[in-house]
Amino acid sequence: VLEGNRVYIPCLHIFNKIDKISREEMEVLASKLPHFLLISGVHGWNIDTLKERIWSYMDLTRVYTKPKGQIPDFDAPVILRHRQRTVEGFCKRIHKRLLDDFRYALVWGASAKHTPQIVGREHVLADEDVVQVVKRGGGAV
Repeated sequence: VLEGNRVYIPCLHIFNKIDKISREEMEVLASKLPHFLLISGVHGWNIDTLKERIWSYMDLTRVYTKPKGQIPDFDAPVILRHRQRTVEGFCKRIHKRLLDDFRYALVWGASAKHTPQIVGREHVLADEDVVQVVKRGGGAV
């Protein structure tokens, strides 16, 4: 927040159809705009870079769930924003009542010191961590 209620967020300018312009025109665009990306939807140029930049600019984190006794579900990650990167935020994204019976969580991935690590609600998760929530009474979600 810079002034009153104004909040500035990152902006990414995306220019499509770069196959239609010359190298000199690309360099002019590059010199005038600080946050830009040139792509070609028809040829698929820079599409992977576009996806990476969107994740980076939006500051999102993917966290995968692991049911007890099963392999992690890598098909449907839970997406967390910057302020929700804790185990508590992860639990709230799954179900608002999950924290009522929360005991601890098991975490695999970059945020864990060893695998699996037993963590509490305040543990900060990293991108592509795997989490298994254990509820009171020994049940895992």
